[in-house]
Amino acid sequence: MSDDENEIADLTSPEVVDKYKTAADIANRVITTLLELSTVGASIYELCKKGDELIEAETKSVYTKNKKMEKGVAFPTSVSVNNVVGHFSPLESDSAVLKEGDVVKIDLAVHIDGFIGSLAHTFIATSEPTNPTTGSKADVICAAHYAGEATLRLLKPGNKNTQVTEVIKAVADQFHVTPVEEIVLSHQLKRFVIDGNRVILNREAVDQHAEEFTFEEGEVYSIDIVMSSGEGKTREGEAKTSIYKRAVDQNYQLKLNSARQALKEIDVKHGAMAFNARSLSDAKLRLGLVECVRNNLLVPYPVLYERPDAFVAQFKFTALILPSGIQKLASVPLPYVTSSYTITDPKLTALLEQGLKRKSAAKKKPKNKKKTADQAPMQE
Repeated sequence: MSDDENEIADLTSPEVVDKYKTAADIANRVITTLLELSTVGASIYELCKKGDELIEAETKSVYTKNKKMEKGVAFPTSVSVNNVVGHFSPLESDSAVLKEGDVVKIDLAVHIDGFIGSLAHTFIATSEPTNPTTGSKADVICAAHYAGEATLRLLKPGNKNTQVTEVIKAVADQFHVTPVEEIVLSHQLKRFVIDGNRVILNREAVDQHAEEFTFEEGEVYSIDIVMSSGEGKTREGEAKTSIYKRAVDQNYQLKLNSARQALKEIDVKHGAMAFNARSLSDAKLRLGLVECVRNNLLVPYPVLYERPDAFVAQFKFTALILPSGIQKLASVPLPYVTSSYTITDPKLTALLEQGLKRKSAAKKKPKNKKKTADQAPMQE
């Protein structure tokens, strides 16, 4: 990247803002299409494959004048069900399908010229969509949604990341669920960087702390909220890892020919972005991924699980901190769920009633009615 490019690779450039929005719009359209395809009995492998294919097709149709511009998958499509926390994006040999009543999480990210739009959405797989889902499934979905909306309103210059972690827990307490710890982080996004150094913990643990910082105008964040009806702890299971990301600052002289070929293809096709093993041109190259991981050339994203009886919900979106206010780049309709709990904490209610525009830029509008959990689904 040249010095000139460095100078405009932030939100002060309208073109950069447009690229973030274009990436997020594509992510929205892809997930919307996948929701239509996610009927009971649908193959999870086929859904993940279709998601990545749609991203590649959609990104090819934008910014067509610049033939050298990098575009495509920033994080491959994963479809994680019930107690699977995330990163389930199986290979063709997997026969898993969606079942009636499954709590389904679709997670993916798109990039245009390195500017990333990330999105995750939770819904219920059902043949009776007019009947609202209740119980613990509804509780985790409502908690994840409202925690995301509360987080969005805290992304103001001067507020701190630790405030967000506290509010996520406060919302979880209202719905009697638990934020998932350890792997779940909201990251600052930068050009070609999906996991920036500035992070927001979904839940603070005894052995996990994040350096405190203050939000600033011009920053972009991928907000990732994950709630569980269980303990909020993760563990690896039987499912094989299929998602990886190149550790671009690491080098090593690999011994296996399959590993060298795989790494060369990864550098050319994916660069710093995450990829699925099925995207390699030859299935034999997958054998080389083990040596790449062992020598720290690839970062694996293992499939993680909560305890078997738990349900996990996730909402993720990209947020821009602009001079005019905070802008959420997501518009996927929420699932039809009704929780028996509601938000009664006056501080949380007041926070959720706040607008996203800066006071100096906001037009006077009538006050919104108080938001409660039984209003979900709602569209922001």
